[in-house]
Amino acid sequence: MDYSCEDIAKMIDHSLLRPELTDEDIVAGCEVARKYQVAAVCCRPSDVFRVKELLQGSGVKVDAVVGFPHGSHKTKTKVFEAEEAIKDGAEELDMVIHIGKLRSRDFDYVRNDIKAIADVAHSHGVILKVILENCYLDDELKEIGCKLAEEAGADFVKTSTGFSPGGATIEDLKLMRQATSPRVQIKAAGGVRSLDMALKVREAGATRFGATRTADIMEECYQREKQEKKGCC
Repeated sequence: MDYSCEDIAKMIDHSLLRPELTDEDIVAGCEVARKYQVAAVCCRPSDVFRVKELLQGSGVKVDAVVGFPHGSHKTKTKVFEAEEAIKDGAEELDMVIHIGKLRSRDFDYVRNDIKAIADVAHSHGVILKVILENCYLDDELKEIGCKLAEEAGADFVKTSTGFSPGGATIEDLKLMRQATSPRVQIKAAGGVRSLDMALKVREAGATRFGATRTADIMEECYQREKQEKKGCC
């Protein structure tokens, strides 16, 4: 193995975004995140304060979504949402671009929309991940979206919300890696449900991925690690 289970865990943003999740589901999800020591819990705006409390002392970061899931909020609404999330304890933000504006080739709007959130995030030492929702874009617009995000100050570009018809593909991850400088990291979302897929997105250049099946992925990793240790002794 050229990776450790800790390496895989630190790639995971454990996703708690589904609309039907109850308060009890949020508690259980944070327990999973603590158990496996993932990178972050990605949660709904109204859950940020509670997730921050539940993760206190764990080292797992709180990641809030902005403009989720369609990205068509006004910029000032996204700014307010970002400020509120940070006030409640968010250490990372995942914002959705205005997909329609990118498809309309209104690149100044898209760049300024991202920059407004990047400025808020960075003024508080918070990381910004920018969701392109690739399934609605052709390759040219995916590349342009990546470049606009980098110009606007994004720390990551992300494939998708996980709530659209398509998720992360290896081809898209490679395109995104080529379209950005090493300063910008890549996050995969939508469809990473196994250790093998996690390893594929890692090989394609992703340093983070969103997952709801964190426990399955991590238990598979521990089992494989155990088998490899047995095989070498």
